[in-house]
Amino acid sequence: MNKITADHLARRAHVYIRQSTPGQVKHNLESQRMQYAVAERARALGWEEVDIVDEDLGISASAGSNRPGFERLLHAVCDGKVGAIFSIEAASRLARNGREWHTLLEFCSVMDVLLIDATAVYDPRLIDDRMILGMKGTISEMEVANFRARGQAALQQMAERGALVRRVAIGFVKGPDGRMEKSPDARIRSAIELVFSKFSEMRSVSRSSCGSTGNRFNCRSLSAPKTRVR
Repeated sequence: MNKITADHLARRAHVYIRQSTPGQVKHNLESQRMQYAVAERARALGWEEVDIVDEDLGISASAGSNRPGFERLLHAVCDGKVGAIFSIEAASRLARNGREWHTLLEFCSVMDVLLIDATAVYDPRLIDDRMILGMKGTISEMEVANFRARGQAALQQMAERGALVRRVAIGFVKGPDGRMEKSPDARIRSAIELVFSKFSEMRSVSRSSCGSTGNRFNCRSLSAPKTRVR
C-alpha cells in the first residue's frame, strides 16, 4: 500500500537532523553526511519542497533539553505545512523521552503527517504503524536509561577504588598516573602550608582564612591560590 498521497506531496517535507553533543558535531562528520543525505530520499519520493531542520545539532533529545529545531518542527506540523517528517532513525533522532515522542505522534496523526526513516514509511493514523512507532519510542527511551545506568555504575566503581576525581583540589595537580600531587609551584605550596599552619595555631577556619592569616597574606603581599570554575 502506497501511504504517500498527492496531499502529502503538496505540503513540505521536513528533514530533522540532530547529534547529541558538540563533540559528535565536531568529530562524527560521517553521521552528519548520512543525515543530510536523507533530503535526497525525500526528493526521490516526490517532494519538491524540502526543509532542513538542523538547529538541534549538539543538543540531547532527553527530557529537559531545550530544542529549538524540534519546537519549530511541531509548530510547522500544527500549522498544516508539513506532509512528512524525515529522519535517519524514526525515533531516536526525533525524541529520547516518551512525552515528546508521543506528542509528536499525536500531532502527526491529527494533521495526517507521515514519518519516514531510511527504510520505511509510517502513517501514525494506522494502528499497526502507530504500534511500531510506539515501540520504537519506548526502546529509544530505554536505551538512554541504560546508558545512564552503565555510566553511573562505572562512576560508582571508580569511587569505590578511590580513582574518581571530579575536580582537583586547589593546590594540587593530576600526576601522570592520575593521582593527585601537590602543585610544583613553590608559591602555591607555600601559601597553602601557611593557611594550614595558621589553622593549627588559631583552631578556627574563619580566623585562619579571613582574620590573622588574611592580614598575614596582605602583609607578605601573598595571594591565596584560586581555581577557575568553568
